[in-house]
Amino acid sequence: MKQKKQLKQPEYIFETSWEVCNMVGGIYTVLSTRAATLTQRYGDKLIFIGPEIWREQENPYFEEDTNIFPGWEKAISDSHNLSIRIGRWKVPGQPVAVLVDFNMLMLKKNEIYGKVWENSGVNSLMAYGDYDESSMFGYASGIVIESFYQFHRLSKKQKVVAHFNEWMTSFGIFYIKNKLPEIATLFTTHATSIGRSIAGNHKPLYDYLHEYKGDQMAEELNMVSKHSAEKRAAHLVDCFTTVSNITAKECTQLLERKPDIVTPNGFENGFVPQGKSFSPKRKEARTLLKKLAETLLGYPLSNNASFVVTAGRYEFKNKGLDVFIESLKHLNNMSGLGNEVVAFIMVPAWIKGPCIDLVHALNNPDQISKGQNCVTTHELHNPHQDPILQTINWFHLRNKKTDKVKVIFVPAYLNGFDGIFNKTYYELLIGFDLSVFPSYYEPWGYTPLESIAFHVPTITTDLSGFGEWSSEYSKDITDGVEVIHRSDYNGHEVAVKIAETIRKYVQLDQTVRTAIGNKAATIGKKALWTEFIQYYELAYDIALRKKA
Repeated sequence: MKQKKQLKQPEYIFETSWEVCNMVGGIYTVLSTRAATLTQRYGDKLIFIGPEIWREQENPYFEEDTNIFPGWEKAISDSHNLSIRIGRWKVPGQPVAVLVDFNMLMLKKNEIYGKVWENSGVNSLMAYGDYDESSMFGYASGIVIESFYQFHRLSKKQKVVAHFNEWMTSFGIFYIKNKLPEIATLFTTHATSIGRSIAGNHKPLYDYLHEYKGDQMAEELNMVSKHSAEKRAAHLVDCFTTVSNITAKECTQLLERKPDIVTPNGFENGFVPQGKSFSPKRKEARTLLKKLAETLLGYPLSNNASFVVTAGRYEFKNKGLDVFIESLKHLNNMSGLGNEVVAFIMVPAWIKGPCIDLVHALNNPDQISKGQNCVTTHELHNPHQDPILQTINWFHLRNKKTDKVKVIFVPAYLNGFDGIFNKTYYELLIGFDLSVFPSYYEPWGYTPLESIAFHVPTITTDLSGFGEWSSEYSKDITDGVEVIHRSDYNGHEVAVKIAETIRKYVQLDQTVRTAIGNKAATIGKKALWTEFIQYYELAYDIALRKKA
């Protein structure tokens, strides 16, 4: 019997991301949930590096601790005139986090761009938008790693790896490669900047992927500098990774380097209510969802009404929001639907605050609210230009009492302080019957994974990394996950299929639905970090062997 090769393990791991102690999007979830598993193995030799951007107020995700690595903070200030704060990331595992103030580098950015051009060939001449801040943060993170390495007198025998996430941290790679080439480097692209831009600009990404040239498209879409930084990072690191097979194909074509390994996104289910607490939490959420819907709509719902949700960032096409709303129109027109369906679109937008009439009606249930809209829970700054509201109107989804399908737009960030629900997204998610995420561009897809963890079956597409992965374990919605085939041009067919799947599901007996929810949760457990951390161990091994 052939023995497995012994993997090289790092002694120190530095991991850098714009989303360390800074909740922006899905990468925050990736890193913050993975931290618990890694901390168990590496303790305080796992060090996350994030940007110091909470200057005017206290960072809610970070707790400073001056007892960690005493003396280093002063040393880096003296040697590099760089200000850092050392503490812990307030997530499970409480890993060490270093926040770096990169502002002083902004004064030298042109000099730094020149050095990086000479050493790494990155073209920063066409930079605009967030490029400067991202690049200077990445460069500063490289200085942080170098300073720690020198202050603690580390050497090659310590097996140090530096892991950088997304193009925003790529300048850290260029710095380390030039200053400390003995450190093993990893780079993970969670979505290529040029691929996301192609999709976001309504160009067909998938049918023509093999015809696209990344450099050419970067010029066409004004993405030259970001693409240049990302491509050079992918080619220079010791181990290049991405999060799904779908994105691996994208990287191979657009960045011209095939990833060394796919590192899928796992999660920790500690935030999912367990045992006897599950049912009360679900009942509490459903009661609140029903109360909100009835108050907003202005009429009662049947007790067997089904609640359906979609959520995520406001990427109208990439997240499939257009397709989801179209599916509701088809569903509303279907005969024999039976139960009412209330669809919630929980996507943060530019809001003024909660709808005053709705707040008043919720606080005074004996008074019927009059005059407020019956679609949104919060007031938007630009309601007449909002794509979600425009599409709801386009498909004549009026939320009349006689309609079988009602749609409610929740444009607030559900952090527990939105002024209407005052619950987190997870506290509400548990109350839904079904979720729908018909993504067009989704390298992985945390929202459907989170959904099934809460025993909420989900509908997604095979253009998401999660959809592709889960199709191995589920043939249709009766197994917990419905994966619909999606291409560049079949949005209408996807919308019809979603409507048919929702109708099929809501007509099932509640006992059957509960069993399906349990099947969904079983699939979710296959994506725990305890299962997926092995891919990172392999990635560390690949990087370290190149340095051996």
